[in-house]
Amino acid sequence: MQYTPLGNTGLLVSRLCLGTMTFSGGQGIYQHIGDVGQADADALVKASIEAGINFFDTADVYSAGESEQTLGQSFRNLGVARHEVVLATKGYSRMGSGRNDVGASRGHLMDAVEASLRRLQTDHIDLYQVHATDVLTPLDETLRALDDMVRQGKVRYIGVSNWAAWRIATALGIANARNYERFATVQAYYSIAGRDLERELAPMMAHEKLGLLVWSPLAGGLLSGKFSRDNQNPAGSRRSGFDFPIVDKDRAWNILDAIAPIARAHGCSPARIALAWLLSRPVVTSVIVGAKRLAQLQDNLGAMDIVLSEDELKTLDAVSALPPEYPGWMLDTQGADRHGPVDLWARRRSTPA
Repeated sequence: MQYTPLGNTGLLVSRLCLGTMTFSGGQGIYQHIGDVGQADADALVKASIEAGINFFDTADVYSAGESEQTLGQSFRNLGVARHEVVLATKGYSRMGSGRNDVGASRGHLMDAVEASLRRLQTDHIDLYQVHATDVLTPLDETLRALDDMVRQGKVRYIGVSNWAAWRIATALGIANARNYERFATVQAYYSIAGRDLERELAPMMAHEKLGLLVWSPLAGGLLSGKFSRDNQNPAGSRRSGFDFPIVDKDRAWNILDAIAPIARAHGCSPARIALAWLLSRPVVTSVIVGAKRLAQLQDNLGAMDIVLSEDELKTLDAVSALPPEYPGWMLDTQGADRHGPVDLWARRRSTPA
């Protein structure tokens, strides 16, 4: 296993993170995703730790709190010392029928973090993330609440998930001006079949030194190896019952066609190649992998052993490249005689030779 700092902090996390959305069962979408009982969850956590994973991600909304309960109990059942793991969870989502049982208000987040602490059976959360965008609550209110959590010792680092780049940048400016705790991470969807994040979020994160935690790296199972151009709706697949996240399927089939020979050359599954591609991206801190079965987890863990050649990366980059979009193409056009193509991922300005 490899380890890297959590954003611009000194806390080291594994490049693979065990996501626990599959833990327990639930209503709505979670009946398609979850159904991992306590004994199986214990086995997955144990295998993860034995493989070197020290990073675990959950959320209060996963199976209405049951995922947090199951994960916390797994640590207790396995005798895992609290300091040996980095525990991340999220708050925002509806957790009751009341008008204020949802959102990023001070009122809801303060209640939500206390409930998460109880379910996880811990006195602190290493990374607490605002799970969604709340357009009703002023940013200052949310940031002050998060800052208070850190000062109270209930939370050690903070992050966000599924926010627009401009909103994150605005929040960082407020935090700097008012000496609030800054976000350390962004949790976002990213896969070789869904590279939209590269347009605005990735350049902003590189500039601000935010860590990227990737959710759904296999595009909801589309890149797992079950799907192909000739088998677009395999029986028993989670995505067949819950078609999410949104993916351009025509582009995805081309990507899977390109992945297939590379996977054969490495003697591995297409999933490992898709994960290895993500791990090669400079902005990625940790890739969140979820599993229902040990075999799935073991296959995903194998991505750490895959080293893609320059030619393989060029092939995958080309087939999955985003179509040109303004203002990107205009930046390149107008700057051609000064700095060449604009590398929006760069952390510092450089001049071509």
